[in-house]
Amino acid sequence: MNRFTGKVAIVTGGASGIGAAIVREFAAEGASVVIFDINEPLGQSYTSELHAAGLTVSFHRVDVSDTELVTQAVNAIAAKYGAVNYLVNCAVSFTSKGLDVTTPEWERSLGVNVRGNSNMVQACHPHMKAAGGGAIVNIASISAHIAQPNRWTYNATKGAIVTLSKCQALDLAPDKIRVNVVSPGWIWTPEVDKAANNDRAKWEPIWGRYHMLRRLGQPTEVARAVLFLCSDDASFITAAELPVDGGYLGMGSEGLGDTSSFAGTQ
Repeated sequence: MNRFTGKVAIVTGGASGIGAAIVREFAAEGASVVIFDINEPLGQSYTSELHAAGLTVSFHRVDVSDTELVTQAVNAIAAKYGAVNYLVNCAVSFTSKGLDVTTPEWERSLGVNVRGNSNMVQACHPHMKAAGGGAIVNIASISAHIAQPNRWTYNATKGAIVTLSKCQALDLAPDKIRVNVVSPGWIWTPEVDKAANNDRAKWEPIWGRYHMLRRLGQPTEVARAVLFLCSDDASFITAAELPVDGGYLGMGSEGLGDTSSFAGTQ
């Protein structure tokens, strides 16, 4: 498929995890993809890997909480490629604090997860408008909808992204720019691998019980949902939230019991 041939996509947090999967999927479908990330060694290495596979990808070291830097970088991309068609806000601060949260920790969480999102949308808007429209997908989380221990910072900012996206969708609709949200469940990202001590065989059946499908997701499964929302197949979808969570949010506590009745589970 080449749904995005000739188009330009910016993916924040695109050097690893879900963001990296989104970059690869966009590029594989013909887009010129630009990674914004603060991890320069990882971003450069991943860009080289994708270049070797014949894909059009470039890397810019950008801290999305830096308004001036974001504006400069987006303007440079628009000047180089002639347009910005898609934006995926995947950059995230994983700061997870509760009663012990400090002001600097709040500032970092809000700066990346909320203000960083706004910075990117504001910077990309005029270029998308000039291109005749576009699509934005903001990555939230199942954590936007549930209580979790010692997670004030993370869950609050993810909840803010859901509401912020609806406001963005309303304000950008006259310029033919759609804004939607993808909320992943537990996905095998580097952060989850780290929590599992790189032992998927042990933790998949344990953590999988929280999902109707009795397994965790893969980054590519989230990426393909993002690409759907950016594509013309989603042309009448905006201000929507798509959970990619294996049924996590739809399941009550009784679903944590015996798994023997779930045919075909992993």
